[in-house]
Amino acid sequence: MGTRRRLTLFALASIFFGGTFVAAKAGLEFFPPLLFVALRFDIAAVVLLAYLAVGPSHDEMLPQSVGDVIGIVATGVFVIGLSNALLFVGQQYVSSGVGAIIFSLNPILTPVFAMVLLTNERLSSRGAVGMLVGLVGVALVVQVDPSNLLGGGALWKAVVFLGAVSGALGTVVIRWADTSLSSTVRTAWALPLSSLLTHGLSFASGETLAMISWTPAAVAALVYVGVFAGAFAYIAYFGLLDDVGPIHGNLVFYAVPIVATLGGSVLLGESVSSLTLVGFATIFAGFGVLASKSIVAEVERLYEGQVEALTT
Repeated sequence: MGTRRRLTLFALASIFFGGTFVAAKAGLEFFPPLLFVALRFDIAAVVLLAYLAVGPSHDEMLPQSVGDVIGIVATGVFVIGLSNALLFVGQQYVSSGVGAIIFSLNPILTPVFAMVLLTNERLSSRGAVGMLVGLVGVALVVQVDPSNLLGGGALWKAVVFLGAVSGALGTVVIRWADTSLSSTVRTAWALPLSSLLTHGLSFASGETLAMISWTPAAVAALVYVGVFAGAFAYIAYFGLLDDVGPIHGNLVFYAVPIVATLGGSVLLGESVSSLTLVGFATIFAGFGVLASKSIVAEVERLYEGQVEALTT
């Protein structure tokens, strides 16, 4: 995959996922959280299956190995299902910007799981510094206060954090499974599994369709999280993960908070404090440290290519 395509997938995933936090916050006024997630996956599954109906052959659609099955389960249960269920439940009491910031812990958590499950992906010392800088930025934005860690706000932030943990673990398991399915096909199998999981959780928690307030705003929020932040975002995100791996692919979640916070400010009237802006700057400093090695390597590769072209 070329650099331009990687950047395009990175940008699309960042924008679509960033909008998720805004649309989720708006939609939770009309939907019970778990049912909102379940309906989102219903829509995303239909859109993605329709897209694949004119694409891969029958053989390309079928899992061929245990690794394929593990990849589907990890995608459906951890990366999509539990991750979003925990996010939507927690975000009832957490702003879209803060929810996105907590989810930006995903790149920091991923190397921890990679150290255990993946032998060929390790975090360098430079990467470790970048992760720590990013963590400081997250703490600034969330405004961690030891005196209220057990308070209600901290509890729901912890729920969102568990969603980030689930997503990070799932992406590493997908890489470990070494699935032969394309990312789009794997996601098409995974989304119905995510739907069944979240519908089951919704039913167990006592949610019903009667709790939904069907307004134009509710429909708009559901369409966005189902189509754009669902099917389209997952195509871009999992395609990126397959190419660059979970450690670098999950850097998407460093860009997501900017989209979520700006969207929450413009569309929902959420405030952005000066400390939040300092946190953003710190997170991007961490991102710069993490990405610098890859950027330098890419520049060197392009330079060597140009020299070779001039000398042949």
